[in-house]
Amino acid sequence: MVLAVSMGKARAYGILVVLLASSLGGCAGGESGGSDSSTDGFEVPIWEIGDWWLYTFSTPDYSDDTARLVVASTSEEDGSAYMLAISSLTEARRHAVLNHNPFLGRMTHSELGAFENGVAQSVLSFPLEEGKTWSFTLFSVEWSAFVSDISGSSAVIIATSSDGARLDYVFDREAGFFYSFTWKDEMGVTNLRMMLSDSGSGHSGDVYFVRGGDLFSDVWEDPGNDIEIRDTFLVSDHSSDGEWDEMIYFIDADCGSGSSISLTLRDHMSISALERIWGPGASEMGTLGTIPYPSGEYTLTATFTGGSTFLRVRIAGGITQSWTL
Repeated sequence: MVLAVSMGKARAYGILVVLLASSLGGCAGGESGGSDSSTDGFEVPIWEIGDWWLYTFSTPDYSDDTARLVVASTSEEDGSAYMLAISSLTEARRHAVLNHNPFLGRMTHSELGAFENGVAQSVLSFPLEEGKTWSFTLFSVEWSAFVSDISGSSAVIIATSSDGARLDYVFDREAGFFYSFTWKDEMGVTNLRMMLSDSGSGHSGDVYFVRGGDLFSDVWEDPGNDIEIRDTFLVSDHSSDGEWDEMIYFIDADCGSGSSISLTLRDHMSISALERIWGPGASEMGTLGTIPYPSGEYTLTATFTGGSTFLRVRIAGGITQSWTL
């Protein structure tokens, strides 16, 4: 009888071991053979003050421009948006006058949506899931977007417009923002490319956002020998934030041998606000400067002599905000 009981117990234990092994095997199979986490939807990240991303921006007209974007505030728009600023006042001014980075200023908590003409635009639509589609407006263009692939920590998004322009961008879940963003026009020309170089948290120091508004922009390339060009523009207040703190100008100039350029900007009282002269063989690219407290009408006069000249002038109004982190 004792032997029979022992054999019965042994059989019971054996059955129990088999059942446990089957159960554990099923659990192990669920972890390794179940759905890959890389195909799961990406939820919207939660940014904290001091989070930062270092990007390089490239456009057809301007050389690479590197800027560190920093979360300056998490309580904009009655607590529903972040404020994304820049760690350098010079770079903040540059971005205001060139106006090539749409991902500055207010960004919504729910979608990391950028504001265009006062309206939040869902360039990203969370949760990001493979095959998901949506639409938005950016660069004053209507876009139809879809998530083409999700792999690892990356979600690849493609957006197209009715005229054949295209956006290609990658959201990096680990960085919590774009890994890359490229805008090509209908001819395939790259209007903007931004690439992530580094990211982190805990940035300290002063950060800036300059709310910009275009006031004047023109380009003259070999306009003729011994010619004077005159143009005027009016500086009025920002539509919602009042008077501009300053005008920000950005100048490219190039003279061939035997050529020269002079540039003058005067206010409505004929007081000179800006004067520049470039002689034969002179070249100056990417000059950035400011003129404080602009108002009223301004007259720009450009004089060209010789047959090989180039001048590009961009002027924007700027209102500066700053934070100390």
